[in-house]
Amino acid sequence: MRHLFAVSAAALLLSVATAFAADPVGSYSVAGTNPGDRDKYSGTVTVEKTGETYRVTWIVGGTRYIGTGIGNKDFLAVSYKSGSDTGVALYGAGGNWADVWTYAGGRQIGAEVWKRD
Repeated sequence: MRHLFAVSAAALLLSVATAFAADPVGSYSVAGTNPGDRDKYSGTVTVEKTGETYRVTWIVGGTRYIGTGIGNKDFLAVSYKSGSDTGVALYGAGGNWADVWTYAGGRQIGAEVWKRD
């Protein structure tokens, strides 16, 4: 009986962990570096499902960035805008969502990691 309970509990935890990793929807703390100068920043990001796409909202240093993303359980590609700033980011899943990103017309990349709240 104990063995059956342990196996059932392990299966439940595995299915929850798989669902957690497969879906970017949620709230995160974010930390990253800017392209080129490598200045560090931090803030929050929220991801919402909007039909077949995702709405991604960052708040960094008091500035709000709004993005539209597409992806699946393995990646999320996001274009974003704030005022005259636009850019693109590509995230990969793996415990946390990590990315490389750049401004529109950029020649260097920055990096970012989302940690689920």
